[in-house]
Amino acid sequence: MADVLPLVEARLRNALGEPDARAAVTFLGTDRIEVLRFQEKSGEGAIARYATLGMSAQPMGDPTAMLADPVKGPRAELVLSVRAGLADTDKVLRPLAVLAASPQVEGVIVAPGASLDVGEPLWPGAPFTSVLVAEPGGLIEDLELDEPMDPVHFLPLLPMTPNEAAWKRVHGAQALQERWLANGTDLRDPSRRSVPLD
Repeated sequence: MADVLPLVEARLRNALGEPDARAAVTFLGTDRIEVLRFQEKSGEGAIARYATLGMSAQPMGDPTAMLADPVKGPRAELVLSVRAGLADTDKVLRPLAVLAASPQVEGVIVAPGASLDVGEPLWPGAPFTSVLVAEPGGLIEDLELDEPMDPVHFLPLLPMTPNEAAWKRVHGAQALQERWLANGTDLRDPSRRSVPLD
């Protein structure tokens, strides 16, 4: 059985280039989670992308199952993209690692449409304490693994204000994303305000 993480890191490097920083966090009773930072320069300024490495080492299991399957089950890593230099977003490393460890710690399956809450600002002064898990396959293609292992999905995270998170609980992820789109919301702005929700 191939070691998954070197393959995952190679896919991240192919898609995003060389990481310019990385940090590792270990929680009691869990595997080590690393967070890699990639800087992308573009016409509209630099984008910082933070990607977890370690969440996909184990498949996410059904929390109701008696025994966790060591091979089969969904695998994922998390990717957060924000405009660089507008806030102290490098402090997001620990909250991201906490979210990436949640399948091991809490037995949850992280999937598109889910809300993940860290219970504190994602970085100092951030108006967000939670994220919406978006659909994979845009920025980084899924990583196919040998059968019978599931592919690794790279799940984009979209920061939500507390008002947006509450609205999403009532109306659903699709409705919130449509609201963002209709209002031309810059989801990479680390200090953006909540989208109008009335």
